[in-house]
Amino acid sequence: MSFVITTPLYYVNDKPHLGSVYTTLICDAIARYKRLLGEDVIFITGVDEHGLKIQRTANEKGIEPKSHCDEISEIFNINWKNWDISFDKFIRTSSKNHELVVNEFYERVKASDDIYMGVQKGWYCVGCEEFKDNPSNSSTYKCPIHQKNLEWKNEENLFFKLSKYQKKIEKIINEPSFIEPIERRNEILNFVSKGLKDFSISRTNVSWGIPVPGYDNHTFYVWFDALLGYVSAISSDKADHSLEKSINGGWPADIHLIGKDILRFHAVYWPAMLISAGMKVPKKVFGHGFLTREGQKMGKSLGNVLDPNLLLSKYGNDPVRWYLIKDISLGNDGDFQDRRFVDIINNDLANTIGNLLNRTSSMSRKWFDNKVPNNEKISKENKLEFLASASVENYINKFNIYKLDQAANEVLSLAINTNLYLNERQPWLLIKESDKLPAVKEIIYNVLESTRIIGLLLQPLLPELSSKINLQLGSTYQKDVPWKQQLQWGQLIGDTKLPKPTPIINKLEYE
Repeated sequence: MSFVITTPLYYVNDKPHLGSVYTTLICDAIARYKRLLGEDVIFITGVDEHGLKIQRTANEKGIEPKSHCDEISEIFNINWKNWDISFDKFIRTSSKNHELVVNEFYERVKASDDIYMGVQKGWYCVGCEEFKDNPSNSSTYKCPIHQKNLEWKNEENLFFKLSKYQKKIEKIINEPSFIEPIERRNEILNFVSKGLKDFSISRTNVSWGIPVPGYDNHTFYVWFDALLGYVSAISSDKADHSLEKSINGGWPADIHLIGKDILRFHAVYWPAMLISAGMKVPKKVFGHGFLTREGQKMGKSLGNVLDPNLLLSKYGNDPVRWYLIKDISLGNDGDFQDRRFVDIINNDLANTIGNLLNRTSSMSRKWFDNKVPNNEKISKENKLEFLASASVENYINKFNIYKLDQAANEVLSLAINTNLYLNERQPWLLIKESDKLPAVKEIIYNVLESTRIIGLLLQPLLPELSSKINLQLGSTYQKDVPWKQQLQWGQLIGDTKLPKPTPIINKLEYE
């Protein structure tokens, strides 16, 4: 059994923005966590390349849509590698292998008698690639998301019988685990309660798309084709690529992590299409919130768009990861504040975790011949062992239900408590008394052992920082030993050589 996790397939009208980086970093942390638990993970990302918006963007640039897509999809691919995203599959919906799966899927839906020819009339947002419900002032009505005028469409399209699946969709969305968080589930319950309407799955005015077999001038509606990227990605790199191969290779997805603006497509249209094709529906659709900056919506006109590449080059991967994962509760909207970002990184990572490791490692090297002391175990109760065990248990419980901010806070809490333990026991005073050497050994060992566990817990969240902690402790991590097993207390080996400490993270300057 595979654990399949997907980001949205990002639309290639523009390069990655902070919102797409946020989604992808969250997925990466979950994928890394599941791998550490020993699960077989398929982490899917990629790009959605068809539709009227892409066709127009390419025309404005004076190039072919394919050339535009090649350029932007390569930017996404390189970008995720720069961010050290551990994806397993990168799907492009313009690939031949994807087209093959779309055609096979379409034949299945057709065989279920769920396709018919009809006329689509309505106001359309090219940015959303969707029809809008009865705008109040049609002549000047703007899309609430893109703030651009809608376009009137009146054309012959192929339709999918979504209304036929009203009862089945109601049953699926009423499952508490299917849509998270609860606010998103309530939105979809409200939408579905008004009655599902059939939707068009082809376009006649869009040449940049997958041709519909048997219908001249019809291409598949971008959302019909794009959602199938999650399926086609699974076997896209196989020589004998097919829909069946993807189904047998890991489908259904365990979680689609998406922005809340595309929830309807993933939680209503997509399950109905899958049922029609005789396939399983995804196990969970998680709609996260939007990112703002300093309390304002980000926009080019406001000049407040944060370039994720500038953030990466200026601050590095781990600080941005920590802020986005720990400071935003997954599902809620989040706000990127420059001053808060600098303060959180300096307080949490540099002062609390970095300084703890640095000073304890320095004391151990100074007093115990550059090594980890042998644990004398003179106390009846080990407070730190108890705290570490509780933090590990809470962390795993929180991660399992995708409360990543709370999991991150468990790591920070353990680091804060370890600092308190060290400050209360003051080994720098005890070392001056010769009979207190066993007590000093115990204190230093306990702090270093707690720091080892902190480093392990940071592996899915901050892989780079975790690796640096491991190296500073004399490379204690063992790839061949189950991660959960290594989280048990007492596995730091006495007399392990400690390298000369260097700061594992630099303090940031606020500009």
